[in-house]
Amino acid sequence: MTAGDDVQLVTFKVAGQDFAFNIFQVERILRYEAPAPLPKAPDFLEGVLRYQGVAIPLVDLRKRLGAPAPLREETRTVILEWEGGRIGVVVDAVTEVLQVAASEVTAPPNIVKGLAAEYITGIVVKDGRTVIALNTARLLNSKEKLAIESAMQKATV
Repeated sequence: MTAGDDVQLVTFKVAGQDFAFNIFQVERILRYEAPAPLPKAPDFLEGVLRYQGVAIPLVDLRKRLGAPAPLREETRTVILEWEGGRIGVVVDAVTEVLQVAASEVTAPPNIVKGLAAEYITGIVVKDGRTVIALNTARLLNSKEKLAIESAMQKATV
């Protein structure tokens, strides 16, 4: 990526904080619909959503990040391309598509350590807002991915 490139980010809110996914990873934004529950699934795995004729896992990003997860009118499901397939991610609200210069996406500060830092591809500060760009590939660790795969195999949707 050269410094002149623009990056388009789909921004959304979780517990009042602005986050974003790269627009290339976002396939669709849907109104929230309750998924079919999965027995013995990890807490943040809401269940299975039928999308374009296939069952995809639905992860509540709010629970994943340890935030409250109330259902509201503006609660949305973001369908992401993920590991060669798709995954649904529940967020509080999708706010906008933000176009920024690649140079405006800075590395997370050193104070962001541990688990959270793994999720973050960069931080954008724009118009007084701090938007945290998330790395979709790293939203779940390998143990969690296995738990989802295992739960999905047992699901009959």
